[in-house]
This record gives sequence, C-alpha cells and structure tokens, in this order.
Amino acid sequence: MKRTMFKPIHRRGFAATLAGLALLAGTALPSFAQPAPVKAELTVRASQPGPTIAPEIYGQFAEHLGRSIYEGLWVGPDSSIPNTRGLRNDVVDALKKMKVPVLRWPGGCFADEYNWRDGVGPRAERPVRVNTTWGGVGEDNAFGTHEFFDLVEMLGTKAYVNGNLGTGTPREMAEWIEYMTSDTKSTLAEERRKNGRDKPWKLDYFGVGNETWGCGGGMRPEYAADLHRHYVTFVRKAGGRNGPQEFASGSNDKDYNFTEVMMREAGKAMDGLTLHYYTLPTGDWKKKGPATGFNEDQWISTLSRTLQMETIIKGHAAAMDKYDPQKRVGMIIDEWGTWYDVEPGTNPGFLYQQNTLRDALVAAVNFHIFQQHADRVKMTNIAQMVNVLQAMILTDKEKMLLTPTYHVFEMFNVHQGAAYIPVDIKAPDYSHAGFTVPAVHAGASRDASGTLHLTLANLDPNRPASVSAKLEGASARKISGRVLTGPAMDTRNSFDQPHQIQPVAFNGAKGRGDSLTIDLPAKSVVVLTIE
Repeated sequence: MKRTMFKPIHRRGFAATLAGLALLAGTALPSFAQPAPVKAELTVRASQPGPTIAPEIYGQFAEHLGRSIYEGLWVGPDSSIPNTRGLRNDVVDALKKMKVPVLRWPGGCFADEYNWRDGVGPRAERPVRVNTTWGGVGEDNAFGTHEFFDLVEMLGTKAYVNGNLGTGTPREMAEWIEYMTSDTKSTLAEERRKNGRDKPWKLDYFGVGNETWGCGGGMRPEYAADLHRHYVTFVRKAGGRNGPQEFASGSNDKDYNFTEVMMREAGKAMDGLTLHYYTLPTGDWKKKGPATGFNEDQWISTLSRTLQMETIIKGHAAAMDKYDPQKRVGMIIDEWGTWYDVEPGTNPGFLYQQNTLRDALVAAVNFHIFQQHADRVKMTNIAQMVNVLQAMILTDKEKMLLTPTYHVFEMFNVHQGAAYIPVDIKAPDYSHAGFTVPAVHAGASRDASGTLHLTLANLDPNRPASVSAKLEGASARKISGRVLTGPAMDTRNSFDQPHQIQPVAFNGAKGRGDSLTIDLPAKSVVVLTIE
C-alpha cells in the first residue's frame, strides 16, 4: 500500500461521539453537529493483481493458557453447557461462521514443556501436571491430541501442531508425528487406533519449537539453527512423503540478525520461519496499559505501534530474501495482536483482557499489511482464539460473547484465497500526543468470481473521512457493504450487553463505472463488495 501524506488536521472528539451514537441508532445528525470530514483518495489497481492471499493469513492460536482451552473450548462431555464430545457448541458454531483456516496448538510457551503422551489414552488415567508457565495451575490433560483433531475436524480447518524443542527429544517429537500421521501397523499407529482413531489425521503444519530465543530455551540463533536441523531430520523421517510442512522457530520483534542466521544455517531445512510481534500501548512490558477506559493518547499509540508491523516484516523479509530469493520459505507470524494489562481481579498468569473497537482497528490494519506482503507472509496466528489476549470470543461459564476482533475476522474472510489487489492512498495524517498515523488505511482483493472486495479503516477517532476511489481495471455495477463502529473508542461487548458492537449494513458508498465515493464514519472498519 502506497500513501502520500497531506498536512495534518487537528481533531476534537465530542461531535464524533455524537456521530457514532447516531450511526448506531440509525439516525442522521443535523449538519451543524458533524465535524468536517478528512479527504482521501484511493486508486484500486484491479488491473495489476498480485499474489494469492493465503487463507492461513487469517489463522488462529489456542494455547493451554488461562481459560483458553478449559471453559473456552473444552467443557467435557458431562458438562451442563451444551457440547459435542466435550467441545462447547456455541463457541464451535461461532468459529465455523468466522471460517477459521488454520489452528495452532498447544502453544506457545506451553509447548516447550508439553509431552504429547500426557494427552492420549483414557482421560481418567492421564497425569496431572503443573502449568509452570501460565498461572501455576493444574493441567489434567483432558484436552490432548485426539480432542484437538476432533475440534479441527468440527471446524473444517487445518492443523498446526507445535512440537517441544525446549525440553523434549528428537525421538519424542518424531514419535508424536508417527502417532498422528502413520497409516502403517506400527506400534504407535496401533496405539492411536486403540485410543479411538483408526485413520491417520491430516497434519498440515508442524512447528519445530517455539520462541527458542526466550521461553523455548534462551538460545543464540547459531545454536537454535543447529538444533532445528537436528530435530527436523527425524521429524521428516517420521512424517514420510505425506508429512507436514515444517516451521523453524524464528525471531521476535526487530531482531533481524536472528532471522538471518536461521536462514543462513538452516534455511534449506524448513518450509517456514516464524516471527512474533505484540502491540503494547505503552511499549513497556511492566505497565502495558489498560484494555478499556483508555484515552486518545493510548488509542493512537496503540495504532502507531501496531503499524510498525510493516517495518518489521520488511526487515525480516530482506534477511530472508538474501538466502531465499525465490521466496520458498514462508514467513509465519504465528503470534501477534494486542497485549494489555490483565483485567483487574483476574489471575495475572491467565492473560485475560477485554476487547474493544480499538482492537478491531488493530486487526484491520494488520490484515492490510499481511496482504500487502502475501508473496512472503504465508500464515499468521493471532494470539489468541478464546479468553486470552486479543481474543475472538470471551466466555463466562455458560455465557459467550463475540468481540470486535471476531467481527473483523468474519468481515475480512472475503479476502481468503483471493488475489491481492494493490491500493494507492493519498490521505492526511491523524496526529495526536506525538504520534502520527495515516487517517485512512485500506486493502483490496479479487476473488475467483471476479468480485472485488475493498476494506477500509478510519483510524481517526474523531472525524469521518470522505474517500474518492478510482477503480483501474474494474467497473462497479453493484456495491454493498458492512461497517463496524461504536460511540466510544473502547466500545465493547459485555456479558450483560453482548451485542453492543457488531457489523451493520453500510450505505455510505456510491458510484458507477470506475469511480466511487465512500463516507467512512470516525473510528470504523468497512468492507465493500463491488460487483
């Protein structure tokens, strides 16, 4: 996405709040109450399609952390909460509607201490361990390999399993691969059959370790590269011809040297290299900032810091290109999203946080960035799916709600598997508290039927945006859309009011032929279907 900046315009928030309230109520404000919109121009270059946007860019992550697995996904077959074989029906149904393309499990840092054998066999006989990474609570291993693949098959998604490089052995890793994928009469395959699964599962992706630079072993990149080459040798033997794609544990944030060493020393022994980057409002891990009740300073600081994903991807891509100019090795951003201070009164090791309109804007911006780099970025997995960090779904015993982030994932699933379409943007900046971000962010794709999908985000919380769009290589006969917004920067759903924020029909786009005009509300996400 290219953009040209105009002179920054100062903002005031009261009128925009009124505008948001009126929008949700479906009424129009008198003209004197409306702040002047910022002006932006888009050129959608439909005549210059780029690479296919891998559906896996919209991937999910579920770790044994807090209430992500237990209560969030798994309640057990004897629960009073409606379930199918122990997996709660309301959450599974919601995830199906979101079209989850791939699910990463069991961690994360949890994977670095996980022995897969703890999670197979009769549940009553499985050992209880202490989750030393997340909260020091008991882990009874009721949710293991069979339960994970049951969930994968219910969702119709792909399986991404993360192996234990931190405390495990090559034999342990290879035997897990064999247990999951072998169609032979080996002892491990027969054990799987005895435990209730005759046919092997389809294991699409396997992570050889996690955060080797941190919780996965505190390794130097040279040692991590050697260890990857060691372990993956036996993973590939166990998987055979139909084995999974193997991912190496890669870098964090802007540590480009880690990526370069991994590619130089082990690039030929991997199908993908992982990258982690979290967005903190303050940039300070000791005091990250609240999930709700924040002011405009933390609204813009969050957006500014999440936009650094563009710089980070470019830096790591340059290191990868040096050793893999053909882009055979995918960049796998398997942990990303917002990370705030935990909700007051909750276990700090459970990483439970509310989810607001701000998170919806963060998701939209990152998707546009990922799509722009679809030639290298082949998968991302937001952290995490349920009840942890930037979650899609929050639960409280039998109650469930969908977050603003969920709605962006659902709105943007039109881009999955479509051709990336470049978008040039001329827009003013939104500046506040020493931070500057583009007022309007956008992305586009064209699906197999020829339908064009344009997604836009207005990052300014105070002013609407008037966008003039030019379509090159396309013509608009019919336009439909949806919008996600709210009256406040921290508009959110609660268990008492679970439908405070959700997408509604958008009628602010007009045009014919190759020209469109789009009126974006302040702090909003819009998806347009152009036929």
